[in-house]
Amino acid sequence: MTRMRGRGGCGRRQSPLAAARHACRLSAANLLHRITKAEIHGSSATRAFLYCWSHHWRACGSYASAPHSTTRIPRMNAPHVAIADNRLQAALDALPTLAKAIGTDAAARETRRELPYDGFKLFRRSELGQLRIPAEWGGLGGSLEDLFQVITALAAEDSNLAHALRIHYDVTETLRLSPRTPFNDVQTRRVLAGAIFGGASTERGTARPGENTARLRRDGEHFRATGKKYYATGTAFSDYARINVQDEQGTDVAIVIPVDREGVQLLDDWDGMGQRMTASGSLLLDDVLVHADEFVERDGSTLIGRHTGALRQLHLVATAAGIVRNVVADARGYVIKHGRPVLHSPAPSAREDQFIQQVIGELSAHSHAIDALVRDNARALDRSSDAIRANVADADALVLDSALATARTQLVVGKLALHAAERMFEAGGASATSRAHNFDRHWRNLRTIFSHNPLLHKARVVGDYELNGVTTHLNEGRVF
Repeated sequence: MTRMRGRGGCGRRQSPLAAARHACRLSAANLLHRITKAEIHGSSATRAFLYCWSHHWRACGSYASAPHSTTRIPRMNAPHVAIADNRLQAALDALPTLAKAIGTDAAARETRRELPYDGFKLFRRSELGQLRIPAEWGGLGGSLEDLFQVITALAAEDSNLAHALRIHYDVTETLRLSPRTPFNDVQTRRVLAGAIFGGASTERGTARPGENTARLRRDGEHFRATGKKYYATGTAFSDYARINVQDEQGTDVAIVIPVDREGVQLLDDWDGMGQRMTASGSLLLDDVLVHADEFVERDGSTLIGRHTGALRQLHLVATAAGIVRNVVADARGYVIKHGRPVLHSPAPSAREDQFIQQVIGELSAHSHAIDALVRDNARALDRSSDAIRANVADADALVLDSALATARTQLVVGKLALHAAERMFEAGGASATSRAHNFDRHWRNLRTIFSHNPLLHKARVVGDYELNGVTTHLNEGRVF
């Protein structure tokens, strides 16, 4: 068991640009004051505003020092939003190059169990962490279809990193849809400053899944948190942790604290057979100081809670979609570089062997179908998200539709993906099972992902809805 540093080795970042270095000489409060109070006119001033806002914290170092103030987040007019659209498109255009860089030597790193600290350094520079923050708040303003395109592309190169972003994007979706409060505005500013969020919800050893023994108790003007959480996915790479605990009255609350706060310990004790580098181990809270403005009550049964419950599920499916893309790439690459025709085939090469061509064709079709399902599901979630934000009358029905879509997608993708990860070995024979290739990681990773939630129960829930109109589990707003 290894103790991991709270900040996950993803320390300070420096910008080479003179403007960013100049911005660093501004204090945090002064920068926010200038951004908030300035009257910005003209394209050059607009570019300066966006540059200052998006690059100041990156150049100045620790994200944990992002301002904890009640200064409001600036709202931008149409020209600013247009520039934000350009930033979004630029980030998406750069995605293939980013994903390739993140995935460098991924198979070998999995063998060595080398956590993706370097990959997270690259991800931070992309601004994709703020993809779901509205453009009028200074974010990229991307859709959920954009988001799951990002997750799938990243997972095709490094499924661990893509998976480890799950809590972060759950946090940003919640911020996008929730009322503007001082607590939420603090978290939004942190995201805009480049911070990554991790956290932990569940525990091991409880009588039933979802039970919470971690406690928050009052200590004078402040509070103290104590307990042991597990499945702290991605927290080792994060700046802040959102942790579910109960207060002294038994109310479920979420605390949001810096990962490097005294008393927070992260243990590298996740020993799953798949997704081995997601840092999904233990998070220990040893009498950790929690300020009165660092926690809120939580309720998964609200429209937002139900919507984000489905979003977290589709995040796993999108990760699986990326893995299947990798299955196709690995199978194709193996055949081209190392393949031989089947023993009884008259083909002169593996590439011309009709049996092998059939296998590769099936894998490609599986991947295509999975991508289409994820894309369609993401659009359903976009509809429910937009309805919640606009407070329209049919928001409840759209949230139910997206929950159904997500359950159905998981059922189909689970079967297709696992079959693809097993089927790929038909393209290579016994030599393809060499540990040097590490092709078995795809099945192990997929099996681990789809073991998160029981697919048989999902099928029963969807069937109960189709036959009897029962929506109980679909409306719980949690994993089912």
